[in-house]
Amino acid sequence: MFGRVKPLDAILATAEKKSLHRSLGAFQLTMLGVGAVIGTGIFVLTAEAAQKAGPGMMLSFIIAGFVCAVAALCYAEMSSMVPVSGSAYTYSYAVMGELVAWMVGWALILEYAIAAGAVSVGWSGYMIGFVQNTFHITVPLELVRGPFDGGIINLPAMLIAAIITGLLVLGTKESATVNAALVAIKIVALSMFIALTLPVIKSGNFKPFAPLGFTGISGAAASIFFAYVGFDAVSTAAEETKNPQRNMPIGLIGSLAICTIFYMLVAAGVIGTVGAQPVYGAHGEVLSPGTAALSDACKALNENAVVCSKEALAWTLRQVGHPFVGWLVGAAAILALPSVILMMMFGQTRIFFVMSRDGLLPEFFSKVHPKFHTPHVITVLTGVFVALFAAFFPVGLLADVSNSGTLFAFGAVSVAVMVLRRTDPNRHRPFRTPGVNIVAPISIAGCIYLFISLSKATISLFLGWGVVGLFVYYFYSRSRSHVGRGVVEVHEDDSDAPDLPVPPMPGA
Repeated sequence: MFGRVKPLDAILATAEKKSLHRSLGAFQLTMLGVGAVIGTGIFVLTAEAAQKAGPGMMLSFIIAGFVCAVAALCYAEMSSMVPVSGSAYTYSYAVMGELVAWMVGWALILEYAIAAGAVSVGWSGYMIGFVQNTFHITVPLELVRGPFDGGIINLPAMLIAAIITGLLVLGTKESATVNAALVAIKIVALSMFIALTLPVIKSGNFKPFAPLGFTGISGAAASIFFAYVGFDAVSTAAEETKNPQRNMPIGLIGSLAICTIFYMLVAAGVIGTVGAQPVYGAHGEVLSPGTAALSDACKALNENAVVCSKEALAWTLRQVGHPFVGWLVGAAAILALPSVILMMMFGQTRIFFVMSRDGLLPEFFSKVHPKFHTPHVITVLTGVFVALFAAFFPVGLLADVSNSGTLFAFGAVSVAVMVLRRTDPNRHRPFRTPGVNIVAPISIAGCIYLFISLSKATISLFLGWGVVGLFVYYFYSRSRSHVGRGVVEVHEDDSDAPDLPVPPMPGA
């Protein structure tokens, strides 16, 4: 039906020989999810959302969180059945065939590599704000913003991407203690922000609530979706979860609910204290985020609007008389966000590595360094592209493009769950998506809804990327595919995989 399919039993052959200890309960899963989700989306994209939706961005957080919740339930079933490398790419290969898997893998390149670039830009904004407010040094905008954002090149974003690339090549492993501390720092920083801003909010700042109507709220939801990416860290823990049928939904929905409440309270704090109305052009038009026109308008306002800030939360605290806490929030973002970049680039190299092992990408991509035991070729190549994305493009554009790839992959996983329920209903499922015939279609519809709510430029870029992907597949990958050539050994044994670093808590 779907053409070349890699047999699920072959994929699971190695995984089924391994027995992971089931030790995670509902609370541990929920905390894992909270740590995984909180990141650049809330620290940085609040300003982007304000320009698109104004105070209505509070509804945007709810919409994006709901779509993530139903997608997470579908993702959890597949990850519990196929606990091996490759994420949505591997699931699609097993259920819907090679072409769909290739397109999903191609889309995941957008998700991971460009997301890493977006987080690098977000980190740069907080770092520059931190340096300027701590040492009272004026850093030229031309060197800290890309050409689409009123500058020439974002050097700090390039630098952090290069440093993380080097760590990945070396195979440096971060300890669980460090990751736990970073998660705690993020949560404490947001809690301080909420505690200091909510008591001084002014109801008048919430009017008009939706200056651009529901279209603006939908557009902001499509961007804010980036703030929730990372919840799949919960899904992939299904094999190590006690009573997954009960605890996985609690962990998934619980973590997303907690994060959504956090996000709404933070958004309320921003809106109620400094306002969050969009900035308009000379002719009354709404200026698009990440454009030179908005940058020029912000210069005219002396950057005196939250939508102009590259460090929205720290800026807000300084505006309401808490510069030291703003400094602390900026420091928290600077400390915590590099681990997110590492996780994104780790995911990218793993996807590339698996696709290369399957013959769909050149074999040298999966070459392992003789000393460090890491896939150094693809890691360096990924790092170069991430650094270039970070150097020349604004965070909002990168986040939207990343979201387009993520939404495509999540939609494919939701389809795969329904297909496999029909084609292989008796297979053991440690976790079963509740009400799959309702949840999966809602997930697919939600992904489509957020996708079409992205800007026309983003959608066009994604479609163009897809066309390039089809060209590469039919003129290179299809003829070299291991499955197509009947190669039995596809190296699904993770013991043959490179010694990649243990990925830290994600958090887009």
